Amino acid sequence: MSEQNPLIVFTPSGKRGRFAVGTPVLQAARSLGVDIDSVCGGRAICGRCQINIGEGEFAKHGISSSAEHVNGTTQVEQRYDRIKGLPQGRRLSCQTQILGDLVVDVPPESQVHKQVVRKEADTRVIALDPATHLYYIEVEEPDMHKPSSDLERVYNALKAQWGIENLSTNLTVLNQLQKTLRKGEWKITCAVYSRAPGGGNKLAAIWPGFHDKLYGLAIDVGSTTVAAHLTNLSGGEVAASAGLMNPQIRFGEDLMSRVSYVMMNEGGEKELTSAICGALQQLAESVAAQAGIELTDILEVVLVGNPVMHHLFLGIDPTELGGAPFALADGMALTFEAKEMGLKLNPGAWAYVLPCIAGHVGADAAGVALSEAPHESKDIMLCVDVGTNAEIILGSKQRLLACSSPTGPAFEGAQISCGQRAAPGAIERIRINPETLEPRYRVVGCALWSDEPGFEEAVAQTGVTGICGSGIIEAIAEMYLAGIINQDGLMDGSFAARTPRIEAYKRTFNYVIRQPKDESNQPLIRITQNDVRAIQMAKAALYAGVRILMDKLGVNEPAKIRLAGAFGSHIDMKYAMILGLIPDCDLGHVQSAGNAAGTGARIALLNKAARDEVENVVHRIEKIETAIEPTFQQHFVEAMAIPHKTADFRNLKRVVTLPPVKVISAQDDEGGGRRRRRG
Repeated sequence: MSEQNPLIVFTPSGKRGRFAVGTPVLQAARSLGVDIDSVCGGRAICGRCQINIGEGEFAKHGISSSAEHVNGTTQVEQRYDRIKGLPQGRRLSCQTQILGDLVVDVPPESQVHKQVVRKEADTRVIALDPATHLYYIEVEEPDMHKPSSDLERVYNALKAQWGIENLSTNLTVLNQLQKTLRKGEWKITCAVYSRAPGGGNKLAAIWPGFHDKLYGLAIDVGSTTVAAHLTNLSGGEVAASAGLMNPQIRFGEDLMSRVSYVMMNEGGEKELTSAICGALQQLAESVAAQAGIELTDILEVVLVGNPVMHHLFLGIDPTELGGAPFALADGMALTFEAKEMGLKLNPGAWAYVLPCIAGHVGADAAGVALSEAPHESKDIMLCVDVGTNAEIILGSKQRLLACSSPTGPAFEGAQISCGQRAAPGAIERIRINPETLEPRYRVVGCALWSDEPGFEEAVAQTGVTGICGSGIIEAIAEMYLAGIINQDGLMDGSFAARTPRIEAYKRTFNYVIRQPKDESNQPLIRITQNDVRAIQMAKAALYAGVRILMDKLGVNEPAKIRLAGAFGSHIDMKYAMILGLIPDCDLGHVQSAGNAAGTGARIALLNKAARDEVENVVHRIEKIETAIEPTFQQHFVEAMAIPHKTADFRNLKRVVTLPPVKVISAQDDEGGGRRRRRG
């Protein structure tokens, strides 16, 4: 195929290829294995193959994408739009032809295998004292002999019956007040918010008669996924949870790509803000429907997110975060009316955003600190929120340090040849027999292992579609334990004599996990040398950041490790240590923290004193900028080895037998002859 053919990049999968002018986008997607639903076979009847065409300069992909790079809307699409309706800007991929370079976003509703967002609310005991409370009051009726306004008598009732003083309110409540009082026959329920800027108490909402539904939203705005937990502010329990892919992914998979989009496209920050705020509203509506409540029953929102997400959901241009000195517009805790973000909840709802720690250590890291409480620990604790940008906190009650490390999206399946995010059909667990080199694996959505009876029937509907982050970690660690790769991550081609699963590829080798069993279009799933390198670089960046903080504190290993985030919550800690993703530690003290950032948001939602606590803790944390640390490069290079070039990993060696050091010679020819191995 000519290099002059247009380049098309699909998000969120990241798959790309060149196709002849006039090729339908759906056809290109299918040839690349992109997950687009289509029931009608491309006849524009079902409408399930909807896509969005990217507009603007996408520096990461080296593409200028535009709606002008596809054909105009067809008569078939126009007919479908008249009958069933197409959202603004949407196209049907079966009718859209490639005319130039494109970035094409496949929205979640157009994907066959819907995203599994695993940021679940952890069960946790939280002292219940929210900033918003409900108060049922009986108000004195008007009396010509006692001249006073209805609002004054409401304030008097709240003071007399509940001891609440220093009250103010908003125009929405004032406009409803007289009708509500008379409808309730002078008995109403008031929602009072006690942490408004400037102090005092805000009469946020009123209902006629007795009303007992009071809810808040805790939202973790991640760069890849967004998770919301609807929480009963009266009882503390999570009433409903929902998650979705961050729609900003179509502007770039990683944070710097999105900052780059803003820098290169005028008004780009407004596009990104609109996308994320629309997603927050969608999540609010979803959890309210799940719980069977009205949106007006939601009176509070607490948000966490990394600094770029923080700026974008607040409508702040993140350009300054794209380069040194990575200045935040505002990193302090923020309290404001939720409607300022465009959220359609109760008109009197308030929003609270946890403080950021520094330019690349955000409010999500503050949420982790609140959840895991390293500031209360007697021993050195390491907390890592693993994502496209790892945020790291190390220390104890004596001293706390923090830094960030650019791990990239490899841990989430991006930049991996067969990688994908955690959706049904993705390999999430794998074991390799060191004698036969045969793999056995488990996929998301199926409890059976691949060598158990009934596995193929159980996965027939979803297929085995790729490998997600936890599967990548286990696959490479298992390849190391089996000797397929050595300490430096090089594949041993001599194993090709033992098994066809080691296949020659140019000057390197691949390890084949699954061959298609028939002509069913299921993908060949394998780990390439480049995949190994991508994971090595990601884990080395994370480890180097941790090592710098350990050097600053003068410690060789932490006493406790907590891995947070959607990825960190679902990897096996033993394999994370075998790979060298985390430093050596007693494995009994290494735990998943779940969605600790989201848990921190829930703590702040349910306990107003926790907001003071997290603000104080953030002031105590010392930020270390890894980019200017002279030892970062040395630590990075040493951490490229598996598990590490120089660190002893004595705790790990007590429970895992690591293979001896193996030196593999470089391959001189293109054809895939055997590599020589020695000692």
